[in-house]
Amino acid sequence: MIRRNLLIGLILLGGAVFIFRSLQTPETAPSGAALANVVVPDLSAQARDGEILFNRSCASCHGIDAAGQDGIAPPLVHKIYEPSHHGDAAFHLAAKNGVRAHHWQFGHMPPVEGITDPELDLIVLYVRELQRANGIH
Repeated sequence: MIRRNLLIGLILLGGAVFIFRSLQTPETAPSGAALANVVVPDLSAQARDGEILFNRSCASCHGIDAAGQDGIAPPLVHKIYEPSHHGDAAFHLAAKNGVRAHHWQFGHMPPVEGITDPELDLIVLYVRELQRANGIH
């Protein structure tokens, strides 16, 4: 009798686990796809220099044209990063010190190695020109 009850209990438990797992939303692997559709304007000469630096130091995570990457890093062409919410100094601090995740679920951003303040100025100029062209002021 005890074996029979134990067997029935195991079968019911197994069935419950199966049902629970089948009702869960499957996790999808990060695709790295762009998270924003970014219109790229005719950039100023300094912003083009910033683009080169961005592509060297930032695009591997934040994507081409700062459009972000699914499962990797957020788009910088997004209203969260408008100048009134994240000023230029915030970009400098993020690159120099890293950032604890707070707006997005991508994890913490590590510091960017080997980047200078003048280079960051050009990168911020590039991002701001992209933002303005995409209605973020």
